[in-house]
Amino acid sequence: MALTPGDVGRIADLARLDLSDAERHDLLAQLNEFFGIVERMRAVDTSGVAPLYTPLSAVQDVHLRLREDQVSEADQREANQKSAPAVEGGLFLVPRVIE
Repeated sequence: MALTPGDVGRIADLARLDLSDAERHDLLAQLNEFFGIVERMRAVDTSGVAPLYTPLSAVQDVHLRLREDQVSEADQREANQKSAPAVEGGLFLVPRVIE
């Protein structure tokens, strides 16, 4: 997948970047190089490779330090909502901003 100068111009406009022609040309080369790397990575057969939950597990045996899912703090919803201008059913009410 190769980008065109028009693609780079559109990306620059969306990102609100004011790029000179030389900068657009350099960016085009860099982005196309990046997409070339992505395409090479996609071509690698990884069908027999198990996903890693951490990169360290590739080089050493890593045990996950998981804890039980237990409540550790008291429910303070009412105290936290006392200063809110409007609350209903435990939810903060906000003004409508979209018509």
